Amino acid sequence: MKKILIIIFLFSINLSAQNIGNDTLDIEIEKPIKRFSLGLKIGTPNMIGGAVQYTLPVLNNHISPYINFSGYDIEIDNTQINLNYSEYGLKLYFSDKAKGLYAGIGASSFKSSLAYKDVSLSGGLSGDGSVDLNIDTTILKLGIKTGGTLYFSLELGYGFGEIPNQLTFNAISSTGISESVTEEIPKIPGIGSNGMVVGNIGFGISF
Repeated sequence: MKKILIIIFLFSINLSAQNIGNDTLDIEIEKPIKRFSLGLKIGTPNMIGGAVQYTLPVLNNHISPYINFSGYDIEIDNTQINLNYSEYGLKLYFSDKAKGLYAGIGASSFKSSLAYKDVSLSGGLSGDGSVDLNIDTTILKLGIKTGGTLYFSLELGYGFGEIPNQLTFNAISSTGISESVTEEIPKIPGIGSNGMVVGNIGFGISF
């Protein structure tokens, strides 16, 4: 009888140890959420720029404010264009881990300075001139983001806004003659008369 009690006692200790081990394993698997992400995005309309995101510790970790920004120079159709892009908004994650599929809504500001060269003037002259173009849009998009310290993301959406087809500015010839001219806006990739395409891939770190 004594041997049986000893065996039962040892068996109970073994079960208790297993339960404690399982509980410890469950605690280790439950990793803390990485709320802050910092990285780069490549695509349109940002070309290449920075990206910052923070997941709020409310509403079961579904809401993440974000900011995207970039600046670059390109030349299209003999027109030098200086572009500065900024975007801010909210991402709504469908999971409570700040990763996976999400929907986004935001506002973007596309500020550009266009320097036109060899613009045709009256009398057979040509001149140069510059004009600013500012585009504000409302962004709707879908995306997906991986978890972990190193992350990758993919986004696709559209920015809704009115974009003019032509710009009017003063061009000055080499002889100093100034004349008001109207020129077509260069075909900037992803930008049309009703808005612009939003599409990019991203990568960075989360912590």
